[in-house]
Amino acid sequence: MFDFKPDADANAAMAWADLHSAVDGVTSGERDAIANMANVASLLWELIPDLNWAGFYRMIDGELVLGPFHGRAACIRIALGAGVCGTAAATGATQLVADVHAFPGHIACDAASASELVVPIVIAGQVVAVLDLDSPTVARFTAEDAAGAERLCALLGERLAG
Repeated sequence: MFDFKPDADANAAMAWADLHSAVDGVTSGERDAIANMANVASLLWELIPDLNWAGFYRMIDGELVLGPFHGRAACIRIALGAGVCGTAAATGATQLVADVHAFPGHIACDAASASELVVPIVIAGQVVAVLDLDSPTVARFTAEDAAGAERLCALLGERLAG
């Protein structure tokens, strides 16, 4: 049984360090992508404040397909280059978007989303999935959040690669 409790007084760096440790614990020894993504989505939902969506899109046959998540029902398929997730997948680069309404081609799966952080998960030079975090608050995510999410996605990529 895992029981992770966020420290309400933790700064962003500490919160991401705690989250990384929790992800390390729940994914250690497990290579199944769906199981690991499901647990990580749950941890993100519980430990990162001010989210309205936290989850994954998996790369399947050249497009992103909805994976494990928490939040409202979401878009099922996203073309490469479309929206924030598709841009992250196509470029292999983290997308830190302060105001999604100003992002060209933004896909509004949830009208409440105002900012977004999307980080690719890369194995052997190929994007295999993206982590997608949405918030109802404009400019919710910082460079520190992006760095923490990138570190988490690197760990998850190692676990998925086996």
